[in-house]
Amino acid sequence: RRYVSGESHYYLGKQYLLKVNVSKTQPQGVILFRGKIEVTLSNKDSSKVRSLMLAWYKAKSKEIFSKRLDAMVEQTLWISERPELRVRTMQTQWGSCSPNGRLTLNPHLVKTSRECIDYVLLHELCHIAEHNHSDKFYRLMNRVMPNWEKTKDKLDGMATRILL
Repeated sequence: RRYVSGESHYYLGKQYLLKVNVSKTQPQGVILFRGKIEVTLSNKDSSKVRSLMLAWYKAKSKEIFSKRLDAMVEQTLWISERPELRVRTMQTQWGSCSPNGRLTLNPHLVKTSRECIDYVLLHELCHIAEHNHSDKFYRLMNRVMPNWEKTKDKLDGMATRILL
């Protein structure tokens, strides 16, 4: 990625064109506006565009993951209280669950569809009950998301485009 106008970037499963605006008067930042991801900064600098976008994705991911976690916890009978959630960039994982039940999600996941986000959340919530990939774990996954394999395949198929 070069982080220049005309490139396409993903957000919530949809592709958006990137528009870089150089302005000495407007505040620096990123907005989703009229079907484009617009980045405003004081001088053209692709590394600055990249860092602004990464910060924007991280902020959006915290907000969206928190809302989706609330919705997913309602579907899980084995969860008595909402687990702690943190967002951290990971090279090879969409999410993880610590032995004490803290969920960690990759901010790049916010580039995928809500269905993919829900799949990763449910997968990690199932690890609170079964901290492994045993038959019992997969039975639980099948119960809370019957077509999870299709969603996993979709997510895996997007990984190279999303993780750039």
